[in-house]
Amino acid sequence: MNRSIVETIIGGLVLLVAVSFGFYAFSNNSTGSAGGYEVVAEFDNASGLVSGTDVKIAGVKVGTVLSQELDKDTYFAVVTLRINEEIKLPKGTSARILTESLLGGSFVSLEPGGDDAYIEAGGLIDDTQGAVNLMDLLGRFVFSSADSE
Repeated sequence: MNRSIVETIIGGLVLLVAVSFGFYAFSNNSTGSAGGYEVVAEFDNASGLVSGTDVKIAGVKVGTVLSQELDKDTYFAVVTLRINEEIKLPKGTSARILTESLLGGSFVSLEPGGDDAYIEAGGLIDDTQGAVNLMDLLGRFVFSSADSE
């Protein structure tokens, strides 16, 4: 009888810890509706970007990708970024889509501009460079070296 009570108490404690951990993990989720402001960037190629992709400055995460859609007039990918509210982006900021590693995974890299004025919420980052296809790059390198022989 004594052993059954101890097992029940331990089981209850394990369950309490698991529920507490789950609550903590969901309440501190940084991809939720955290504060910040939205800016838009238009890319000719937004391959590899999905909602939740990191936005970084100098390798440090400063925001996330919220959404992307196709502009039916220009055929550019219109990407909405949520930037942390403590980060102010100067006008002239540029955005590039870079690859995390050879195994894939992309992120948006921002290079702050030199202007004294800042991009307002809902503003546009117009200096952009889309994703580079590594297979195309490798193919060009291989075929260009074969042509030179």
